[in-house]
Amino acid sequence: MAERTLSSGRVRKTVFLMMAASGTLAAQPASPPIPVTIAQSVTIAQSVTIAQAVEDALRNYPAIRVSEDEMNAAAAGIRLAQTAYLPRVDGIAQLSRATRNNVSGLMLPESVIPSMSGPVLGTNNLGSTWGSAAGGLVTWQPFDFGLRTANVAGATAARDRAQAVLKRTRYDVSVATADAFLTVIAAQQTAEAARAAVDRWQVLLTSTHAQVAAQLRPGADESRVLAELAQARTQVAQAEQTIAVARSTVSQFVGIDPTELTLNADKVVAELPPDTPQPPLDAAANPLAAEQSAVIAQTRSRLRALERTDYPQFFVEGSVSARGTGLETSGGRLGGWNGLAPTYQNYALGLTVVFPFMDRFAIHEQQVAQVASVRAGEAQYNLIALNLRAQFNAALATLAGARRVAANTPVEVTAARSALEQATARYQSGLAPIDDVAQAQRLVVQAQIDNSLARLNVWRALLQIATARGDLQPFLAEASQ
Repeated sequence: MAERTLSSGRVRKTVFLMMAASGTLAAQPASPPIPVTIAQSVTIAQSVTIAQAVEDALRNYPAIRVSEDEMNAAAAGIRLAQTAYLPRVDGIAQLSRATRNNVSGLMLPESVIPSMSGPVLGTNNLGSTWGSAAGGLVTWQPFDFGLRTANVAGATAARDRAQAVLKRTRYDVSVATADAFLTVIAAQQTAEAARAAVDRWQVLLTSTHAQVAAQLRPGADESRVLAELAQARTQVAQAEQTIAVARSTVSQFVGIDPTELTLNADKVVAELPPDTPQPPLDAAANPLAAEQSAVIAQTRSRLRALERTDYPQFFVEGSVSARGTGLETSGGRLGGWNGLAPTYQNYALGLTVVFPFMDRFAIHEQQVAQVASVRAGEAQYNLIALNLRAQFNAALATLAGARRVAANTPVEVTAARSALEQATARYQSGLAPIDDVAQAQRLVVQAQIDNSLARLNVWRALLQIATARGDLQPFLAEASQ
C-alpha cells in the first residue's frame, strides 16, 4: 500500500543505521550536558508515549488513507457485480428526412451506410420524405449456471483482500512507528552517557590545567585530556545527529514537526517488563498471513468464475416498437408532415441462446494459469508462515538473552565507576598515568550505554515477538502504563 506505500525493508534499514551509529558511540567516553557547539533538544511542545505515537500514526499517515480508499473502491465493485442480475433496458427514438432508393444485393457488415427497409422499386428518385421510429428492448438472463454468483463472489473476495491490505498497512505503520520510537530512546540514552563523559573530562581538564600551570604535571597530560574531551564532544555530536534522524522518522509517522515532538518513555527507560511465559505463535493471525489468505481466496474465486464462462448464455428478450413513414408501397410519397409520428406498431418476445464455441480454448488456458496462481499463492502463504515462526523463535531467543544481559549490566556499571574513581585518585596522587584514567573513563561510558540499552533491548525483543504475532496492542499497553 502502501505506498505498499510504506516499505518495511526501508524502515528496517533506517533503524539499523541509527542503531549502528549508537553502537559506535558505545565504544567511547561520556557525561552530563556541557556547553558544546551542538544543537541541544528543542523546546517541548507535544509529549507522546509509544502507544500515543502509534495511535497518531494510524490516524495521520497517508498510506492508511490510501488503503481505506482502495477498500471503498473494492466495496463498490461488489455492487457493480450485483447489477448483472438486473434486466437490461434499452430505448431509442429517431427522426429522419431521407430518400427511399433501395437495391437488392449483399452488403458486408459495416457501420457507415444506413440500412434500408421496403421493396426494391428499380428507380432512382432523390425526393425525400419524413420518417420516425421509437422502441424499447428488455433483455434478461433467467439463469447463467452460476456465472453472476461467481462474479459477485470474486468482487467480495477483492473487497476482503482490500480489507486485509488495510490491516497489513496499519500493522506495518504500527511496527515501524514503535521501532522508530525505541530507536530515538536508545539514541537519547547514548547521548546522555556521552554528555556525562564530556562533563567528567571537563572537570579533569580544569584540575590538570592547574597542575600543569604549577609545573606539577607534564604538558602532555593536559594535551591528552583535551584530546579526550574533544573526542567526547564529537560523540555527543554524533549522538545528537542520531537523535535528530530517529526523531524525524517518528515525526514522519505521527504527523508532528520534529522540533515540537518529545517522547515520553519513562517506563521503558526505567523498568524491565514482567517476565511472563509467551504463548505459542498463531501465524494465521498475523496481518501478513491474513493478506496472503485473502489473495488466495480472490484467485480461487476468479477460477470459479472462469469455469462458468464457456457455458451457453440464455437471454429472454421483449421488444415494442413503432415506425412512421411518408412513403407508399407503390413508391409514391405522401408529402406534408406524414411520417413525423410513428404510426405502425410491433412487439416481439423471444429467447436467444449464445454458444461461445471458440472461447473454450482461450478459457481453458486461462484456467490453467489461474490454477498455477492458486498454487503459487499457497506456497507464498507457507513461506510467510515459516518466516513468521522463525522470526518468533528468534525473538524469544533474543528476549532470553536480553534479560540475562540486563541482569548483569548494573554490576558492570558499579564496577566501572569504582575503577574510574580509583584511577582518578591514583592519577591525582601521581601513582598512575593519564592513560589509566582514559581507559577507566571509556569503561564507564561503555557500561552506562550497555546498561541503558540492555533494558531497551528487552522491550525491543518484546516488540519483535508482538510483531511476529501481528498484534501490538498488549505490548503498547504494557510499555505505556
